[in-house]
Amino acid sequence: MELSLVRLEFPEGANLIAGQSHFIKTVEDLYEILISSMPGIEFGIAFSEASGECLVRSDGNAPELIEAAVKNALAVAAGHTFYIVLRKAYPINVLNAVKACQEVCSIYCATANPVQAIVALDGDGAGILGVIDGSSPKGVEGPEHQEKRKQLLQAIGYKR
Repeated sequence: MELSLVRLEFPEGANLIAGQSHFIKTVEDLYEILISSMPGIEFGIAFSEASGECLVRSDGNAPELIEAAVKNALAVAAGHTFYIVLRKAYPINVLNAVKACQEVCSIYCATANPVQAIVALDGDGAGILGVIDGSSPKGVEGPEHQEKRKQLLQAIGYKR
Protein backbone atom coordinates (compact mmCIF):
# COMPACT_ATOMS: atom_id res chain seq x y z
CA MET A 1 0.00 0.00 0.00
CA GLU A 2 1.18 3.50 -0.84
CA LEU A 3 0.05 6.73 0.84
CA SER A 4 -0.16 10.07 -0.92
CA LEU A 5 -1.42 13.58 -0.26
CA VAL A 6 -3.68 15.06 -2.91
CA ARG A 7 -4.42 18.77 -2.77
CA LEU A 8 -8.09 19.43 -3.46
CA GLU A 9 -8.51 22.52 -5.62
CA PHE A 10 -11.43 24.88 -5.98
CA PRO A 11 -11.88 28.49 -7.12
CA GLU A 12 -11.31 31.46 -4.83
CA GLY A 13 -14.50 32.30 -2.96
CA ALA A 14 -15.89 28.77 -3.28
CA ASN A 15 -16.26 25.99 -0.70
CA LEU A 16 -15.73 22.24 -0.99
CA ILE A 17 -17.62 19.33 0.50
CA ALA A 18 -15.93 15.95 0.04
CA GLY A 19 -17.47 12.68 1.09
CA GLN A 20 -18.13 9.03 0.40
CA SER A 21 -21.30 7.55 -1.03
CA HIS A 22 -22.30 4.25 -2.58
CA PHE A 23 -24.50 4.49 -5.64
CA ILE A 24 -24.62 5.97 -9.15
CA LYS A 25 -27.78 7.93 -8.21
CA THR A 26 -25.65 10.10 -5.90
CA VAL A 27 -25.22 12.81 -8.54
CA GLU A 28 -28.96 13.18 -9.19
CA ASP A 29 -29.91 13.20 -5.52
CA LEU A 30 -27.19 15.66 -4.52
CA TYR A 31 -28.21 17.92 -7.42
CA GLU A 32 -31.80 18.00 -6.19
CA ILE A 33 -30.70 18.65 -2.61
CA LEU A 34 -28.42 21.53 -3.58
CA ILE A 35 -30.71 23.23 -6.08
CA SER A 36 -33.60 23.21 -3.60
CA SER A 37 -31.60 24.17 -0.49
CA MET A 38 -30.55 27.73 -1.26
CA PRO A 39 -31.83 30.23 -3.84
CA GLY A 40 -29.03 31.41 -6.10
CA ILE A 41 -26.58 28.65 -5.13
CA GLU A 42 -23.97 27.77 -7.75
CA PHE A 43 -22.37 24.32 -7.66
CA GLY A 44 -20.67 21.45 -9.37
CA ILE A 45 -20.77 17.81 -8.30
CA ALA A 46 -18.54 14.90 -9.25
CA PHE A 47 -18.93 11.28 -8.14
CA SER A 48 -16.41 8.50 -8.81
CA GLU A 49 -17.93 5.13 -9.58
CA ALA A 50 -16.21 2.15 -7.96
CA SER A 51 -17.52 -0.60 -10.27
CA GLY A 52 -18.84 -1.14 -13.76
CA GLU A 53 -17.50 1.52 -16.08
CA CYS A 54 -15.74 3.33 -13.18
CA LEU A 55 -16.55 6.75 -14.61
CA VAL A 56 -16.58 10.13 -12.93
CA ARG A 57 -20.21 11.25 -13.10
CA SER A 58 -20.93 14.98 -12.85
CA ASP A 59 -23.64 17.62 -12.82
CA GLY A 60 -24.30 21.11 -11.53
CA ASN A 61 -25.33 24.56 -12.63
CA ALA A 62 -21.94 26.31 -12.93
CA PRO A 63 -19.47 24.96 -15.52
CA GLU A 64 -16.38 26.24 -13.66
CA LEU A 65 -17.49 24.49 -10.45
CA ILE A 66 -18.39 21.26 -12.27
CA GLU A 67 -14.91 21.29 -13.80
CA ALA A 68 -13.29 21.82 -10.37
CA ALA A 69 -15.30 18.95 -8.86
CA VAL A 70 -14.32 16.61 -11.72
CA LYS A 71 -10.63 17.57 -11.41
CA ASN A 72 -10.71 16.67 -7.71
CA ALA A 73 -12.39 13.34 -8.42
CA LEU A 74 -9.76 12.50 -11.03
CA ALA A 75 -6.87 13.66 -8.84
CA VAL A 76 -7.94 11.57 -5.84
CA ALA A 77 -9.06 8.63 -8.02
CA ALA A 78 -10.88 6.90 -5.15
CA GLY A 79 -14.09 5.04 -5.91
CA HIS A 80 -17.36 6.00 -4.28
CA THR A 81 -16.19 9.49 -3.39
CA PHE A 82 -17.97 12.71 -4.24
CA TYR A 83 -16.94 16.34 -4.44
CA ILE A 84 -19.26 19.32 -4.27
CA VAL A 85 -17.82 22.72 -5.09
CA LEU A 86 -20.22 25.51 -4.20
CA ARG A 87 -20.48 29.25 -4.37
CA LYS A 88 -23.11 31.77 -3.22
CA ALA A 89 -23.79 29.49 -0.25
CA TYR A 90 -21.87 28.06 2.67
CA PRO A 91 -21.61 24.37 3.54
CA ILE A 92 -23.69 25.07 6.66
CA ASN A 93 -26.59 25.94 4.32
CA VAL A 94 -26.63 22.47 2.73
CA LEU A 95 -24.60 20.09 4.88
CA ASN A 96 -27.41 18.53 6.91
CA ALA A 97 -29.38 17.86 3.73
CA VAL A 98 -26.27 16.37 2.05
CA LYS A 99 -25.64 14.13 5.09
CA ALA A 100 -29.28 13.01 5.01
CA CYS A 101 -28.99 11.86 1.38
CA GLN A 102 -29.57 8.10 1.41
CA GLU A 103 -26.48 7.40 -0.69
CA VAL A 104 -24.08 9.45 1.48
CA CYS A 105 -22.01 7.32 3.88
CA SER A 106 -19.74 10.00 5.36
CA ILE A 107 -18.35 13.50 4.94
CA TYR A 108 -14.59 14.05 4.97
CA CYS A 109 -14.69 17.84 5.02
CA ALA A 110 -16.71 20.95 4.32
CA THR A 111 -14.31 23.85 3.94
CA ALA A 112 -13.04 26.96 2.22
CA ASN A 113 -9.53 26.27 3.56
CA PRO A 114 -6.65 24.74 1.66
CA VAL A 115 -7.26 21.00 2.04
CA GLN A 116 -5.43 17.79 1.18
CA ALA A 117 -6.86 14.28 1.03
CA ILE A 118 -4.77 11.51 2.57
CA VAL A 119 -5.14 8.75 0.00
CA ALA A 120 -4.21 5.08 0.30
CA LEU A 121 -3.51 3.27 -2.97
CA ASP A 122 -3.17 -0.45 -3.60
CA GLY A 123 -3.03 -2.41 -6.82
CA ASP A 124 -6.81 -2.26 -7.34
CA GLY A 125 -7.90 1.21 -6.26
CA ALA A 126 -7.67 4.03 -3.80
CA GLY A 127 -9.48 5.30 -0.72
CA ILE A 128 -9.50 8.49 1.30
CA LEU A 129 -8.25 7.91 4.85
CA GLY A 130 -8.93 11.47 5.96
CA VAL A 131 -8.12 15.07 5.18
CA ILE A 132 -5.80 17.82 6.34
CA ASP A 133 -8.07 20.86 6.50
CA GLY A 134 -6.42 24.26 6.93
CA SER A 135 -3.69 25.02 9.47
CA SER A 136 -2.87 23.86 13.01
CA PRO A 137 -3.98 25.98 16.02
CA LYS A 138 -1.65 28.82 16.95
CA GLY A 139 -3.12 29.59 20.37
CA VAL A 140 -6.34 29.91 22.37
CA GLU A 141 -8.87 32.67 21.76
CA GLY A 142 -9.17 35.49 24.27
CA PRO A 143 -12.03 37.92 24.88
CA GLU A 144 -11.06 40.08 21.87
CA HIS A 145 -11.12 37.02 19.60
CA GLN A 146 -14.50 35.97 20.98
CA GLU A 147 -15.92 39.42 20.22
CA LYS A 148 -14.46 39.34 16.71
CA ARG A 149 -16.03 35.88 16.12
CA LYS A 150 -19.42 37.12 17.30
CA GLN A 151 -19.18 40.18 15.04
CA LEU A 152 -18.40 37.96 12.05
CA LEU A 153 -21.42 35.74 12.80
CA GLN A 154 -23.60 38.83 13.07
CA ALA A 155 -22.25 40.23 9.79
CA ILE A 156 -23.10 37.05 7.86
CA GLY A 157 -26.52 36.67 9.50
CA TYR A 158 -25.97 33.79 11.94
CA LYS A 159 -26.20 35.80 15.15
CA ARG A 160 -28.27 38.79 16.23
